[in-house]
Parts: sequence; structure tokens; C-alpha cells
Amino acid sequence: METFKKTTKNSVAFVIYNKDHTKFLAVQRPSNDEDLPNVWGLPAGSLKDNESFEDAVIRAGIEKLGVELGITKERNEGSIERKNFVLFMKEYEVEIVGGEPKVPQPISGITQYQNWKWATADDLVEAAQKGSLGSRLYLESVNRTW
Repeated sequence: METFKKTTKNSVAFVIYNKDHTKFLAVQRPSNDEDLPNVWGLPAGSLKDNESFEDAVIRAGIEKLGVELGITKERNEGSIERKNFVLFMKEYEVEIVGGEPKVPQPISGITQYQNWKWATADDLVEAAQKGSLGSRLYLESVNRTW
């Protein structure tokens, strides 16, 4: 019997804290999102061919939030099985070094968010329960169950 090996899709998520580190920037996925419609989570993006994880974070900051990001540190990583692939994600802590967050951005062909807010871990529980890997990685890193 032949076994089917799923391809791995590499992605990133990032945490942008407010000035006193009490909250972080969360984004609301669009209402027509295939997997998590209207759910709040962390900004995230998929890697392009031959792109590093760090470069994907910088690009996603521009394409999805309209901001220039600086990477502070890698926070966590993990994977989750999806229907047609395995999603592998690295999560980074970043800071905004240029611009102000604004959603959606005028870039088509990628998921654009419909809203953003300063959030707490409680805001990610629903997304984690629905299978959001970025939300799960964040909650795991702060020892929070979902």
C-alpha cells in the first residue's frame, strides 16, 4: 500500500507588543476566510519560494499591516496537520520601526485583515480552539490553555 506524504507549507506569525508589553496587536480575519472567518489572531503569512522565515516576517508586515518591522526574537515554532498539507510555523516577537498599522492593505492575492486591535491572550482562545496554529503557539508560549 502506498503512503501519501503531505507537503509542508512554511509560514510565520508575529507578535507586536504595545509600549508597556501588556497587550499585543491582533488582527481579524476576513468574513470570507476559508478556515477562520471573522476570528481574531496574530498577523501571519506564508513563505514564498526561497524566502527565509525572517524575510517573510518583514514582507508580511508591509503587505498586511503597512508597517516596517524589526525582529526582536524567535518565540516559538510548531506544526499542525491540515487537510492537504502540514503547516509549519515560526513565531517571532517584532517591533514596529516605521509606519502605523492599517488594515486592509491595497494588495490583492493574499489574505487581508478587516480590523486590528490591542488584545490579550483571551482574544486568541477562540482561534486556537478552531485550529489557528499562530494562536496556539502564542498561548503555549505564555503557558495558557485553550
